[in-house]
Amino acid sequence: MQKRKLGNSDLEVSALGLGCMGMSASYGPPKDKQEMIALLRTAVDRGITFFDTAEAYGPFTNEELVGEALAPIRDQVVIATKFGFKLDPEGQQEQIGVDSRPAHIRAVAEASLRRLKTDVIDLLYQHRVDPSVPIEDVAGTVKDLIQAGKVRYFGMSEAGVQTIRRAHAVQPVTALQNEYSLWTRTPEQDVLPTLEELGIGFVPFSPLGRGFLTGKIDENTSFDSSDFRNSLPRFTQEARKANQALIDLLGSIAAQKQATPAQIALAWLLAQKPWIVPIPGTTKLHRLEENIGAVSIELTADDLREIDSAASQITIQGARYPDELESKTGL
Repeated sequence: MQKRKLGNSDLEVSALGLGCMGMSASYGPPKDKQEMIALLRTAVDRGITFFDTAEAYGPFTNEELVGEALAPIRDQVVIATKFGFKLDPEGQQEQIGVDSRPAHIRAVAEASLRRLKTDVIDLLYQHRVDPSVPIEDVAGTVKDLIQAGKVRYFGMSEAGVQTIRRAHAVQPVTALQNEYSLWTRTPEQDVLPTLEELGIGFVPFSPLGRGFLTGKIDENTSFDSSDFRNSLPRFTQEARKANQALIDLLGSIAAQKQATPAQIALAWLLAQKPWIVPIPGTTKLHRLEENIGAVSIELTADDLREIDSAASQITIQGARYPDELESKTGL
Protein backbone atom coordinates (compact mmCIF):
# COMPACT_ATOMS: atom_id res chain seq x y z
CA MET A 1 0.00 0.00 0.00
CA GLN A 2 1.31 3.43 -0.95
CA LYS A 3 1.60 6.12 1.74
CA ARG A 4 0.66 9.78 1.61
CA LYS A 5 1.23 12.75 3.89
CA LEU A 6 -1.70 14.96 4.79
CA GLY A 7 -0.63 18.39 3.60
CA ASN A 8 2.53 19.85 5.07
CA SER A 9 2.17 17.85 8.27
CA ASP A 10 4.25 14.81 9.12
CA LEU A 11 1.09 12.70 9.48
CA GLU A 12 1.64 9.85 7.04
CA VAL A 13 -1.21 7.45 6.27
CA SER A 14 -2.10 4.82 3.71
CA ALA A 15 -3.15 6.34 0.36
CA LEU A 16 -6.62 4.97 1.01
CA GLY A 17 -8.30 5.05 4.41
CA LEU A 18 -11.37 3.23 5.67
CA GLY A 19 -14.57 5.03 6.63
CA CYS A 20 -16.19 3.07 9.44
CA MET A 21 -19.60 4.76 9.83
CA GLY A 22 -21.59 2.25 7.82
CA MET A 23 -20.56 -0.58 10.12
CA SER A 24 -22.72 0.90 12.88
CA ALA A 25 -25.16 3.39 11.37
CA SER A 26 -26.98 5.00 8.45
CA TYR A 27 -26.80 2.22 5.84
CA GLY A 28 -29.35 -0.16 7.32
CA PRO A 29 -29.09 -2.10 10.60
CA PRO A 30 -25.72 -2.23 12.43
CA LYS A 31 -23.55 -5.05 11.15
CA ASP A 32 -22.33 -8.00 13.21
CA LYS A 33 -19.69 -6.72 15.62
CA GLN A 34 -17.30 -9.66 15.37
CA GLU A 35 -17.47 -9.63 11.58
CA MET A 36 -16.63 -5.92 11.56
CA ILE A 37 -13.73 -6.41 13.99
CA ALA A 38 -12.38 -9.06 11.64
CA LEU A 39 -12.81 -6.73 8.66
CA LEU A 40 -11.00 -3.87 10.40
CA ARG A 41 -8.07 -6.10 11.30
CA THR A 42 -7.95 -7.49 7.75
CA ALA A 43 -7.77 -3.91 6.47
CA VAL A 44 -4.64 -3.39 8.59
CA ASP A 45 -3.18 -6.64 7.23
CA ARG A 46 -3.79 -5.28 3.70
CA GLY A 47 -1.88 -2.09 4.47
CA ILE A 48 -4.62 0.36 5.46
CA THR A 49 -3.46 2.49 8.37
CA PHE A 50 -6.08 5.30 8.42
CA PHE A 51 -9.46 4.74 10.09
CA ASP A 52 -12.30 7.25 10.31
CA THR A 53 -14.99 7.26 12.99
CA ALA A 54 -16.99 9.76 15.10
CA GLU A 55 -18.95 9.86 18.33
CA ALA A 56 -22.05 10.62 16.21
CA TYR A 57 -21.85 7.28 14.39
CA GLY A 58 -24.24 5.04 16.25
CA PRO A 59 -24.12 7.29 18.26
CA PHE A 60 -21.08 6.13 20.22
CA THR A 61 -21.08 2.48 19.11
CA ASN A 62 -18.79 2.98 16.13
CA GLU A 63 -15.99 4.42 18.26
CA GLU A 64 -16.35 1.44 20.60
CA LEU A 65 -16.13 -0.97 17.67
CA VAL A 66 -13.07 0.73 16.18
CA GLY A 67 -11.42 0.95 19.58
CA GLU A 68 -11.88 -2.73 20.32
CA ALA A 69 -10.77 -3.84 16.85
CA LEU A 70 -7.62 -1.74 16.70
CA ALA A 71 -6.49 -1.85 20.34
CA PRO A 72 -4.10 -4.82 19.78
CA ILE A 73 -2.45 -3.02 16.82
CA ARG A 74 -2.86 0.56 18.00
CA ASP A 75 0.74 1.52 17.24
CA GLN A 76 0.28 0.57 13.57
CA VAL A 77 -2.72 2.78 12.80
CA VAL A 78 -3.97 6.36 12.66
CA ILE A 79 -7.42 6.92 14.15
CA ALA A 80 -9.50 9.97 13.28
CA THR A 81 -12.66 10.89 15.19
CA LYS A 82 -14.89 13.94 15.51
CA PHE A 83 -16.68 16.29 17.89
CA GLY A 84 -19.26 18.96 17.24
CA PHE A 85 -22.75 17.54 17.62
CA LYS A 86 -25.17 17.69 20.48
CA LEU A 87 -26.17 14.07 20.97
CA ASP A 88 -28.74 12.22 22.98
CA PRO A 89 -26.61 10.74 25.80
CA GLU A 90 -28.67 7.54 25.67
CA GLY A 91 -27.90 7.13 22.00
CA GLN A 92 -31.57 6.73 21.22
CA GLN A 93 -31.82 9.39 18.51
CA GLU A 94 -29.79 11.17 15.88
CA GLN A 95 -27.88 14.35 16.62
CA ILE A 96 -30.08 17.19 17.87
CA GLY A 97 -27.90 20.14 16.93
CA VAL A 98 -24.31 21.34 16.80
CA ASP A 99 -22.20 22.08 19.87
CA SER A 100 -18.57 23.17 19.69
CA ARG A 101 -18.39 24.99 23.01
CA PRO A 102 -14.91 24.50 24.48
CA ALA A 103 -16.18 22.60 27.54
CA HIS A 104 -18.15 20.27 25.27
CA ILE A 105 -15.12 19.65 23.04
CA ARG A 106 -13.03 18.68 26.06
CA ALA A 107 -15.75 16.35 27.38
CA VAL A 108 -16.19 14.67 24.00
CA ALA A 109 -12.44 14.16 23.63
CA GLU A 110 -12.26 12.41 27.01
CA ALA A 111 -15.23 10.18 26.16
CA SER A 112 -13.77 9.35 22.74
CA LEU A 113 -10.44 8.40 24.29
CA ARG A 114 -12.25 5.93 26.56
CA ARG A 115 -14.32 4.41 23.78
CA LEU A 116 -11.33 4.15 21.45
CA LYS A 117 -9.25 2.50 24.19
CA THR A 118 -6.35 4.85 23.56
CA ASP A 119 -4.46 7.64 25.28
CA VAL A 120 -4.24 9.89 22.22
CA ILE A 121 -6.52 10.75 19.28
CA ASP A 122 -4.39 10.99 16.14
CA LEU A 123 -6.68 13.36 14.24
CA LEU A 124 -9.59 15.21 15.86
CA TYR A 125 -12.05 16.87 13.48
CA GLN A 126 -14.73 19.43 14.14
CA HIS A 127 -17.59 17.49 12.54
CA ARG A 128 -19.61 20.55 11.51
CA VAL A 129 -19.04 24.25 12.10
CA ASP A 130 -21.00 25.69 15.04
CA PRO A 131 -22.08 29.21 14.04
CA SER A 132 -22.59 30.19 17.68
CA VAL A 133 -18.97 29.53 18.72
CA PRO A 134 -16.08 31.55 17.23
CA ILE A 135 -13.88 29.17 15.27
CA GLU A 136 -10.86 30.68 17.04
CA ASP A 137 -12.22 29.29 20.32
CA VAL A 138 -12.66 25.87 18.73
CA ALA A 139 -9.14 25.84 17.30
CA GLY A 140 -7.73 27.12 20.59
CA THR A 141 -9.42 24.33 22.54
CA VAL A 142 -8.01 21.67 20.22
CA LYS A 143 -4.61 23.38 20.50
CA ASP A 144 -4.84 22.95 24.28
CA LEU A 145 -5.70 19.26 23.82
CA ILE A 146 -2.68 18.85 21.53
CA GLN A 147 -0.41 20.52 24.06
CA ALA A 148 -1.83 18.23 26.75
CA GLY A 149 -0.88 15.19 24.65
CA LYS A 150 -4.47 14.00 24.18
CA VAL A 151 -4.70 14.87 20.47
CA ARG A 152 -2.01 14.90 17.78
CA TYR A 153 -3.58 16.80 14.88
CA PHE A 154 -6.58 19.10 14.20
CA GLY A 155 -9.05 18.61 11.38
CA MET A 156 -12.25 20.21 10.11
CA SER A 157 -15.20 18.87 8.12
CA GLU A 158 -17.45 20.66 5.62
CA ALA A 159 -15.98 24.04 6.57
CA GLY A 160 -15.83 27.02 4.24
CA VAL A 161 -12.54 28.58 3.20
CA GLN A 162 -12.76 31.67 5.42
CA THR A 163 -13.50 29.52 8.46
CA ILE A 164 -10.57 27.27 7.57
CA ARG A 165 -8.24 30.27 7.32
CA ARG A 166 -9.34 31.65 10.69
CA ALA A 167 -8.92 28.29 12.41
CA HIS A 168 -5.58 27.61 10.73
CA ALA A 169 -4.20 30.91 12.08
CA VAL A 170 -4.79 29.67 15.65
CA GLN A 171 -3.92 25.98 15.30
CA PRO A 172 -2.66 24.55 12.00
CA VAL A 173 -5.34 22.44 10.34
CA THR A 174 -3.87 19.14 9.19
CA ALA A 175 -6.82 17.84 7.18
CA LEU A 176 -10.19 18.89 5.84
CA GLN A 177 -12.86 16.25 5.33
CA ASN A 178 -15.51 17.15 2.76
CA GLU A 179 -17.58 15.16 0.35
CA TYR A 180 -15.74 14.89 -2.97
CA SER A 181 -16.18 12.51 -5.87
CA LEU A 182 -16.98 12.50 -9.56
CA TRP A 183 -20.56 13.41 -8.71
CA THR A 184 -19.81 16.02 -6.00
CA ARG A 185 -17.10 18.32 -7.31
CA THR A 186 -17.83 21.56 -5.45
CA PRO A 187 -14.50 21.46 -3.49
CA GLU A 188 -12.67 22.15 -6.75
CA GLN A 189 -13.93 25.73 -6.88
CA ASP A 190 -12.48 27.28 -3.72
CA VAL A 191 -11.55 24.57 -1.25
CA LEU A 192 -8.78 22.69 -3.07
CA PRO A 193 -6.84 25.85 -4.03
CA THR A 194 -7.06 27.08 -0.42
CA LEU A 195 -5.83 23.76 0.97
CA GLU A 196 -2.94 23.73 -1.48
CA GLU A 197 -1.99 27.28 -0.47
CA LEU A 198 -2.12 26.50 3.25
CA GLY A 199 -0.59 23.03 3.08
CA ILE A 200 -3.67 21.19 4.41
CA GLY A 201 -4.47 17.60 3.44
CA PHE A 202 -7.85 16.61 2.01
CA VAL A 203 -9.87 13.56 3.06
CA PRO A 204 -12.85 13.02 0.74
CA PHE A 205 -15.76 11.24 2.38
CA SER A 206 -18.33 9.35 0.29
CA PRO A 207 -15.75 9.05 -2.53
CA LEU A 208 -17.96 6.40 -4.13
CA GLY A 209 -21.12 8.51 -3.96
CA ARG A 210 -22.59 6.51 -1.06
CA GLY A 211 -22.31 3.39 -3.18
CA PHE A 212 -23.75 4.77 -6.40
CA LEU A 213 -20.42 5.01 -8.21
CA THR A 214 -19.79 1.29 -7.74
CA GLY A 215 -22.32 0.65 -10.50
CA LYS A 216 -24.23 -1.72 -8.24
CA ILE A 217 -27.17 0.65 -7.65
CA ASP A 218 -29.75 1.55 -10.31
CA GLU A 219 -33.28 2.94 -10.51
CA ASN A 220 -34.73 -0.40 -9.34
CA THR A 221 -32.57 -0.78 -6.23
CA SER A 222 -34.47 -0.76 -2.93
CA PHE A 223 -32.88 0.16 0.41
CA ASP A 224 -33.60 -1.03 3.93
CA SER A 225 -36.14 1.20 5.70
CA SER A 226 -33.41 2.39 8.09
CA ASP A 227 -31.04 3.37 5.26
CA PHE A 228 -30.67 7.15 5.17
CA ARG A 229 -30.30 7.14 1.39
CA ASN A 230 -34.10 6.84 1.27
CA SER A 231 -34.22 10.50 2.34
CA LEU A 232 -31.63 11.87 -0.11
CA PRO A 233 -32.84 13.74 -3.22
CA ARG A 234 -29.99 12.26 -5.25
CA PHE A 235 -31.27 8.76 -4.50
CA THR A 236 -34.86 9.16 -5.70
CA GLN A 237 -35.72 6.68 -8.42
CA GLU A 238 -35.83 9.46 -11.01
CA ALA A 239 -32.43 10.83 -9.99
CA ARG A 240 -30.83 7.39 -10.03
CA LYS A 241 -32.13 6.82 -13.54
CA ALA A 242 -30.81 10.20 -14.72
CA ASN A 243 -27.44 9.75 -13.01
CA GLN A 244 -26.82 6.40 -14.65
CA ALA A 245 -24.95 8.29 -17.38
CA LEU A 246 -22.05 8.78 -14.96
CA ILE A 247 -21.93 5.04 -14.25
CA ASP A 248 -21.86 4.35 -17.98
CA LEU A 249 -18.83 6.65 -18.28
CA LEU A 250 -17.02 4.94 -15.39
CA GLY A 251 -17.87 1.56 -16.87
CA SER A 252 -16.34 2.42 -20.23
CA ILE A 253 -13.10 3.65 -18.65
CA ALA A 254 -13.04 0.61 -16.34
CA ALA A 255 -13.32 -1.75 -19.31
CA GLN A 256 -10.25 -0.14 -20.90
CA LYS A 257 -8.27 -0.48 -17.68
CA GLN A 258 -9.51 -3.96 -16.73
CA ALA A 259 -10.88 -2.45 -13.54
CA THR A 260 -14.26 -1.77 -11.92
CA PRO A 261 -16.22 1.52 -11.89
CA ALA A 262 -15.46 1.91 -8.17
CA GLN A 263 -11.74 1.52 -8.78
CA ILE A 264 -11.80 4.17 -11.51
CA ALA A 265 -13.74 6.56 -9.26
CA LEU A 266 -11.15 6.16 -6.49
CA ALA A 267 -8.17 6.27 -8.86
CA TRP A 268 -9.54 9.53 -10.29
CA LEU A 269 -9.59 11.06 -6.80
CA LEU A 270 -6.09 9.85 -6.00
CA ALA A 271 -4.84 11.39 -9.25
CA GLN A 272 -6.16 14.86 -8.43
CA LYS A 273 -3.57 15.77 -5.75
CA PRO A 274 -0.83 13.83 -3.91
CA TRP A 275 -2.25 15.01 -0.55
CA ILE A 276 -5.76 13.61 -1.11
CA VAL A 277 -6.65 10.48 0.90
CA PRO A 278 -10.15 9.10 0.19
CA ILE A 279 -11.92 7.09 2.89
CA PRO A 280 -14.40 4.74 1.20
CA GLY A 281 -16.51 2.80 3.65
CA THR A 282 -17.50 -0.83 3.34
CA THR A 283 -18.73 -3.73 5.42
CA LYS A 284 -17.70 -6.41 2.92
CA LEU A 285 -14.28 -8.00 2.47
CA HIS A 286 -14.55 -8.25 -1.32
CA ARG A 287 -15.37 -4.54 -1.53
CA LEU A 288 -12.38 -3.74 0.69
CA GLU A 289 -10.14 -5.72 -1.66
CA GLU A 290 -11.69 -4.00 -4.67
CA ASN A 291 -11.13 -0.54 -3.19
CA ILE A 292 -7.52 -1.30 -2.31
CA GLY A 293 -6.98 -2.34 -5.94
CA ALA A 294 -7.67 1.25 -6.99
CA VAL A 295 -4.34 2.41 -5.57
CA SER A 296 -2.39 0.54 -8.23
CA ILE A 297 -4.42 1.88 -11.18
CA GLU A 298 -2.56 4.53 -13.18
CA LEU A 299 -4.70 7.12 -14.92
CA THR A 300 -2.68 9.06 -17.50
CA ALA A 301 -3.13 12.75 -18.23
CA ASP A 302 -5.07 11.69 -21.33
CA ASP A 303 -7.31 9.43 -19.23
CA LEU A 304 -8.04 12.27 -16.82
CA ARG A 305 -8.82 14.68 -19.68
CA GLU A 306 -11.16 12.11 -21.22
CA ILE A 307 -12.97 11.58 -17.91
CA ASP A 308 -13.28 15.32 -17.25
CA SER A 309 -14.49 16.03 -20.76
CA ALA A 310 -17.14 13.31 -20.63
CA ALA A 311 -18.18 14.12 -17.06
CA SER A 312 -18.66 17.79 -17.95
CA GLN A 313 -21.43 16.74 -20.34
CA ILE A 314 -23.34 15.05 -17.51
CA THR A 315 -25.58 17.05 -15.18
CA ILE A 316 -25.99 15.26 -11.86
CA GLN A 317 -29.62 15.19 -10.73
CA GLY A 318 -30.64 15.71 -7.09
CA ALA A 319 -29.17 17.60 -4.14
CA ARG A 320 -26.75 15.92 -1.72
CA TYR A 321 -29.13 16.34 1.22
CA PRO A 322 -32.69 17.51 1.86
CA ASP A 323 -32.73 21.26 2.59
CA GLU A 324 -33.40 20.79 6.29
CA LEU A 325 -30.37 18.51 6.68
CA GLU A 326 -27.86 20.34 4.52
CA SER A 327 -26.41 22.39 7.36
CA LYS A 328 -26.51 19.94 10.21
CA THR A 329 -26.15 16.40 8.98
CA GLY A 330 -23.14 14.50 10.24
CA LEU A 331 -22.97 12.21 7.27
